[in-house]
Amino acid sequence: MPDLFDPIELGDFSAKNRIFMSPLTRARAGRDAVPTPIMAKYYEQRAGAGLIISEATGISREGLGWPYAPGIWSDEQVEAWKPITKAVHDKGGRIVCQLWHMGRMVHSSVTGLQPVAPSATTAPRYAHTYDGKMPYETARALQLEDISRIVSDYETAARNAIRAGFDGIQLHAANGYLIDEFLRDGTNHRTDEYGGSPENRIRFLSQVVSRIIATIGAEKTGVRLSPNGDTQGCLDSAPETVFVPAAAELERLGVAWLELREVGPEGTFGSTDQPKLSPEIRKAFRRPLVLNQDYTFEAAQEEVQQGRADAIAFGRKFISNPDLPIRFAKGLPLQPDDMTTWYSRGEHGYTDYPFAD
Repeated sequence: MPDLFDPIELGDFSAKNRIFMSPLTRARAGRDAVPTPIMAKYYEQRAGAGLIISEATGISREGLGWPYAPGIWSDEQVEAWKPITKAVHDKGGRIVCQLWHMGRMVHSSVTGLQPVAPSATTAPRYAHTYDGKMPYETARALQLEDISRIVSDYETAARNAIRAGFDGIQLHAANGYLIDEFLRDGTNHRTDEYGGSPENRIRFLSQVVSRIIATIGAEKTGVRLSPNGDTQGCLDSAPETVFVPAAAELERLGVAWLELREVGPEGTFGSTDQPKLSPEIRKAFRRPLVLNQDYTFEAAQEEVQQGRADAIAFGRKFISNPDLPIRFAKGLPLQPDDMTTWYSRGEHGYTDYPFAD
């Protein structure tokens, strides 16, 4: 069986190892969601990953409510991403753009618009805004014409990502954001063709993926799901009935790879007693499967060597260890990250973590 240091084919390109970098929101873009030059250095430093999955990147102003997060809907944003993707490629790396619509997880003080969701629901706790944390607002239930418009927004974003030099895209369908809100019965209370049965709740995901594939090709398209547990108040009462069929639909559509963020009873970003569904999803989805969440090097190596996954995505470890694959290969100690700098501005806690050599 392969191990973490072996290459892997992902659609129309090869990743040099199976140590992937998770999407990590770092809030270093401008208020206009245009990437900034410092981001090129950050991603270039981490080009030793087999694949970099970019930070979540907004497909529209409506869908991007995180302060200082980047977008991919305008020509200005596309041009600002080009030096970043070039920096990664010049170091021999691969990078895909994670496409993001936050659904009900935005605040009107950031977007200037009421949040939208499958149903008129309100997320728990607080939203990040330019004025600090504020209670979430009740989302407006999407009308059919809204759904059609948002599918087109995904199409535009996917096309722009390729124009910007990305090797492909990852569709963010996880973590309690818009597509995840459609999938789960805790947030989808619709009675039309997008609600009720699992088949109906999968429909929006299927339509978005189909449009992206028609735009850039299945070989450049990946998807991220979070099939178990409560994520930002988004929960399904019987996740196996929707996420296993969703994976089967992604297999039918031919997406190049699938990433699962699965929490456990003692997760560092959420916890749950709902079992992990990756064993069943593995049966339904036969292309490369990437697992994510709280993996040590040893646990990740075992997952790949035993054939339970084809690659493992690491998040926080890549924040503070830009040379993570080298540290893994040489058995070098890992540096801790500074949580207070995750969403701060400037170089500190972003590009100033030292390399081992």
